[in-house]
Parts: sequence; structure tokens; C-alpha cells
Amino acid sequence: MKDLAGKIVLITGGASGIGKIMVRLMLERQAKVIIWDINQTTIDATISQFTNGEAIFGYQVDVSNIQQIQEIAIKVRQEIGVVDVLINNAGIVVGKYFNEHSAADITKTMAINANGPMLVTSAFLGAMINQNSGHICSIASSGGLISNPKMSVYAASKWAVIGWSDSLRLEMKQLNKDVNVTTIMPYYINTGMFDGVKSKIPILEPEAAALTIVKAIENNTRMLTIPGYIYRLTRIGQGFLSLNAFDWFAGSVMGIYKTMEHFVGRKK
Repeated sequence: MKDLAGKIVLITGGASGIGKIMVRLMLERQAKVIIWDINQTTIDATISQFTNGEAIFGYQVDVSNIQQIQEIAIKVRQEIGVVDVLINNAGIVVGKYFNEHSAADITKTMAINANGPMLVTSAFLGAMINQNSGHICSIASSGGLISNPKMSVYAASKWAVIGWSDSLRLEMKQLNKDVNVTTIMPYYINTGMFDGVKSKIPILEPEAAALTIVKAIENNTRMLTIPGYIYRLTRIGQGFLSLNAFDWFAGSVMGIYKTMEHFVGRKK
């Protein structure tokens, strides 16, 4: 079990949703918590809500902006120290058929969801390697395991995160570095991001999902779907069923292909 007390934990997208809950859970474990978020107002509100002698810091960062990432990463090292645990949590979703996506929809989704975790990690990984300790946790999605209408670009971005994150885990193992890597693949979470989604599989509650992620970090879990059976359901089904049979199972039996039909997303 990893002891998080005194560790420096950085959470992107940490001022709302499960990111904000993980901020609280990490503070309860006596970690020093750094919030990176694009919204300064919600950063300030989160810090104000949780400041009671705890070590909590906030920086306004757009994780699709490489210059901002690199500049603020230097400030973090100078002002706070070497990050011990990085949680790549920031993400967006555009729920449309692919032909309805604008070029901006596509590039922004990929920049935040796929490139963001890699660029943020690259800014902190070197120091972790030098001290031979650290943990990278990336929040992907079960959407990165299965195709789904009106999620084509989002699914592409999360497939990318899964492939990159687990490859990074293997690289750290080959390099004999004590830098742990966790890839999280949750189902829909009831944070507002996926408002309007209808599902036969229960939609996750944010508190339980956030706690599961923090415990996965504490336990050095390598890969985890939430709920756990999602991985087995998709991988076994894809491995043993024909494409037509799997489409029938996922679409007609489980209703997955219709979950985004009434998607509205988080209100602006």
C-alpha cells in the first residue's frame, strides 16, 4: 500500500467533477495537492472550500497548450517541489456524429484528451525518473475499449491514452525505474459531463469512482475498468464473437450503441 502522506500530488482538471473529489481525498490522506485547471474561478473556489490548514495550491493551465504546461511545470518545481503523483484527469467530450464535427471539435478533443496527458507527463516524468520514484495515473475511459456512435473522436482520444499509458508502464519496467503507471477506464460518471446519457449499465457515482481511483494509486494497480467487469465483457466478447455478433450483443443486448442518443452534456 502506497502511503500518500506528505507526497506532492498534481491533479489536472482538479477544480470540478471527480478531479475535485480526488483533491479532497488526497488532502484527507495528508498529501500536498496541486490543482491544474483551465478555470481560475473554480480553482479559487475549490481552494477556498478545502483550505483549513491543508497544503493546497492552484495554477491556471490549459493542458492543450505546451508552452503553458512547460512554464507552469517549472514554477511547480521551484515553488513546491518534485511531483510524486500525477493524475491526468482533464478531459472534454463532443457528442456528435463524426460528420457533424468541426475541425475545431476534432483538434481540441485530441489536444486535451490525448496530447494533454502525454505533454503534462513529459514535463514531470524526468524528475520522477531522476529520484527513481513516482506515479502516473491517467483517466482514460471504457469508451477507449469499445466503439460507440456519437463518440468517435472522444473514443479515439481515449484509445490513444490507453495505448500510451500502458506502453509507458512497460517502458518504466524495462528501464528498471520505480515509477508506477495506472490506467483507469471508467464507464459514464454522473458529473454532468455526460448529461442525457441513458444506459442499461449503471452510471457511476462520482464519489465512489474517485475513491476507487485513489485506492488504485495506493495499491499500484496497473489497469482498471470501473466497474471491473467492463474489461472482461468487452475483451472476451471482442475476442470470441464475430463482429456482427458483438455488434448485436453490445448494441441490442447491452444497449451501448444507443447510450449517446439523448446526450446533452454539461451546461455552459
